[in-house]
Amino acid sequence: MTHQATTADEALPGKPTAASRTTLSHIMTVNDTNLLGTVHGGVIMKLADDAAGAVAGRHSEGPAVTASMDEMAFLEPVRVGDLVHVRAQVNWTGRTSMEVGVRVMAERWNESTPATQVGSAYLVFAAIDENGKPRSVPPVVPETEQDRRRYQEAQIRRTHRLARRRAIKELRAQR
Repeated sequence: MTHQATTADEALPGKPTAASRTTLSHIMTVNDTNLLGTVHGGVIMKLADDAAGAVAGRHSEGPAVTASMDEMAFLEPVRVGDLVHVRAQVNWTGRTSMEVGVRVMAERWNESTPATQVGSAYLVFAAIDENGKPRSVPPVVPETEQDRRRYQEAQIRRTHRLARRRAIKELRAQR
């Protein structure tokens, strides 16, 4: 399959949400800590970007680059010895971009207690071809009620991102 941008006549077939969903797990070590002795937020952000990038590449069947990261929320601190699971899935697709939702869970490596949510983020990826130009992505096909809710929420976030970008451009043009 070539990864060149498709024309409007060559619509790509949709792919179900589950087709590219993935989980990345990593145990946190002392090398991951900040000055407070907890895991540095940047380490969690990199794991989120890594998992989301894998999902975006799977869904688009080729290279995809991070365009933005929205709403990275840190809910609980992560500690050395925590086993972190980063779950990611495509929530929404446009013509050449996709929003990937990420949920970060943590559990103690040596305990059998359930993992708890410690963070979440939304990342936007742009699919690119071998020349770094945008290429078309298959539409995502939400499978469950939860997938449909995530799709609708992603459309709202997209509207807000575009409105914010437009407002900033207009403000800068006035100066």
